Amino acid sequence: MAPLLGNGIVRSNGLFWAQQRKIVAPEFYMDKVKGMVRLMVESAQPLLKKWEDCIEAQGGIVADVKVDEDLRELSADVISRACFGSSYSKGKQIFSKLRSLQQTFSGQNILFGVPNFGFLPARKQNKISNLEREVESLIWEAVKERQQECRETSSSEKDLMLLLLEGAVNDQSLGKDASKSFVVDNCKTIYFAGHESTAVAASWCLMLLALHPEWQDGIRKEQAEVFKDGQLSVDSLNHLKTVTMVIQEALRLYPPAAFVSREALEETQLGNIAVSKGLCLWTLIPTLHRDPAVWGSDANEFKPERFTCGVSKACKFPQAYIPFGVGPRLCLGKNFAMVELKVVLSLIVSTFSFSLSPKYHHSPTYRMIVEPGEGVQILIQKI
Repeated sequence: MAPLLGNGIVRSNGLFWAQQRKIVAPEFYMDKVKGMVRLMVESAQPLLKKWEDCIEAQGGIVADVKVDEDLRELSADVISRACFGSSYSKGKQIFSKLRSLQQTFSGQNILFGVPNFGFLPARKQNKISNLEREVESLIWEAVKERQQECRETSSSEKDLMLLLLEGAVNDQSLGKDASKSFVVDNCKTIYFAGHESTAVAASWCLMLLALHPEWQDGIRKEQAEVFKDGQLSVDSLNHLKTVTMVIQEALRLYPPAAFVSREALEETQLGNIAVSKGLCLWTLIPTLHRDPAVWGSDANEFKPERFTCGVSKACKFPQAYIPFGVGPRLCLGKNFAMVELKVVLSLIVSTFSFSLSPKYHHSPTYRMIVEPGEGVQILIQKI
């Protein structure tokens, strides 16, 4: 995953990881994320308008829409504006190259399908190296452009990109090349993880809501009680219990992150298993999330009501629910992702009713994250 994520906060360890976390984590604290809600609502408007236009273009009643790329564009716009001071249109090349990198990796299952683990054919390796250089060059151009913008406007407000740059400059242990890598690698991580996984989670949510329209009705009923003047606001987010349960259940059944990996730093005993120092342990999240011993005999069913009283009461062992990972390495973007999913789903459900298209083919596929292999296609109607 190094070409895709560099040595940013997802892949680094030890003091270097702690240093990056100190800079990145505060930008995703809930008080900061709440300040991004208006931006999220604004970013969603072009998607809503596009789908309304699709309905008109397809006869004015119902439209057959493939949602994946639209959700990717929306999520990319949100992360660009929130963290890097730019819109999706400016970062479009970066997202496109990262997506190409992801697809190049996924063409052959690097984790489990390559006999000579980690060694790729020269042609594919060259393609990956070229894409990696292009992504890094584009990101560095964006960083320098953002830096120049702030100089010209004398703005004291710093987004995540500028904070990363400031952190790299202030760290005396980093040389020039290392400082550049520090910034670029974390931008790569946030560009990719910050938009791809959230967009995929939203796609799974819409697929499940399309299959279970009664939960769409439940969300609308709650919105009628919670929204003041019929509008979503920061204050209303905490009261959107139904949409929160739907998101939690979707993340249980189809968690975008496929696994959590940890290295044993010392010899450890897990039940009857002796784990040697240095061994790497992999926990497969989808398997854990569907274990009947933990979730009950209905573990494979879509039942958001299991989260009525929160995660602690949803299953036998709350620690078995880990869509965002677990422990100190818990995903820093958890608050950001949950709020964005609440905003996007609330706006879509309040604007459209929808069902699953006959063209939809269910095929969960691992491409660095677990996504709908052939996309999610739904039939939408304007409410």
